[in-house]
Amino acid sequence: MPVQQKKPTSPGMRFQVADTYEDITKNKPEKSLIHSLKKHAGRGFKGRISMRHRGGGNKRKYRIIDFKRDKDGIKAKVSAIEYDPNRNCRIALLEYEDSEKRYILAPLNFQVGAVVESGPLADIQVGNALPLKNIPIGTVIHNIEMRGGEGGKIARAAGAAVSLVAKEGEYAILKMPSGEQRMIHLNCRATIGQLGNIDAKNVVLGKAGKKRHLGRRPEVRGVVMNPCDHPHGGGEGKSGIGRIQPVSKWGQPALGYKTRRGKRNSDRFILTRRK
Repeated sequence: MPVQQKKPTSPGMRFQVADTYEDITKNKPEKSLIHSLKKHAGRGFKGRISMRHRGGGNKRKYRIIDFKRDKDGIKAKVSAIEYDPNRNCRIALLEYEDSEKRYILAPLNFQVGAVVESGPLADIQVGNALPLKNIPIGTVIHNIEMRGGEGGKIARAAGAAVSLVAKEGEYAILKMPSGEQRMIHLNCRATIGQLGNIDAKNVVLGKAGKKRHLGRRPEVRGVVMNPCDHPHGGGEGKSGIGRIQPVSKWGQPALGYKTRRGKRNSDRFILTRRK
């Protein structure tokens, strides 16, 4: 995905770096693979705000993505590369030999007309999905399951790529983009190749309006609030936060504070942490 530096014809365009969308081959999504998204403005099932600074934004429909890749032994042809407003990578529309259509995440340099397949007997080529036990060591993969049959959870963002480092017993050792190394069961599936749209990180919105189009409302720094509104607030003039460690609006440490919990915590499978 190439990006383009906009000409400074207005203050909003002066620093804008925009996507050119040259790799898109189809403008309208497949009607059978979309459904409407209701706006919640950051509110949970109780009606309370669980994620602040969300609301408004353009209307969009959700594209149903095949993260499981469980249609084994049937080849599919890539009929289009499309834009997805719900993620920063491109999606590819597959048309199987039995005429079924599905969306998948589009790998790097994925072209219309390519043929892909899933299952243990699939070839080691970009876009094919197969269990980790059938993938050679050193292969670059994405859309990796954490538990067999659950669907891909790891490496789904634009440009994401995970390396298969080793296999020990029933587990494969993967090196994540962050540098973390973790074990994943060999029966879990992954897709060959690196995800496309690697220039997504270089896009610069350039103006507040583009962020509002994404459904993000303004954020106010704690240091400019009053002490009654935020622990960082108060002080004369331009002052610091007044404490050793920055905290959230409710006093929870903001840097390095561990919050993960639960019986299904997968920390025990992490060999080398990203820090």
